[in-house]
Amino acid sequence: MKTKKIPMRKCIGCMESFPKKELCRIVKNKENEVKLDLTGKVNGRGIYICKNADCFEKAIKTKRLAKSLEMEIPENIYEEIKQEISKYE
Repeated sequence: MKTKKIPMRKCIGCMESFPKKELCRIVKNKENEVKLDLTGKVNGRGIYICKNADCFEKAIKTKRLAKSLEMEIPENIYEEIKQEISKYE
């Protein structure tokens, strides 16, 4: 019997790998809208981040979030995502 392989993803904040289900996905769609993807199925460029504010702050400070999504991200978007992530802590 085959065991199902667990998909691993790297957190953009701490740069450590975790099972995909343990991370939050942030996605940029074709209209260049950036938002938290709770389903993990939204079309677009996706990056993963731990469900804690520290990793999110680190990703903002090092500009990894903006580089990974290949765009400048407005401050209000950061705030919206930060509030969503804080619900998981």
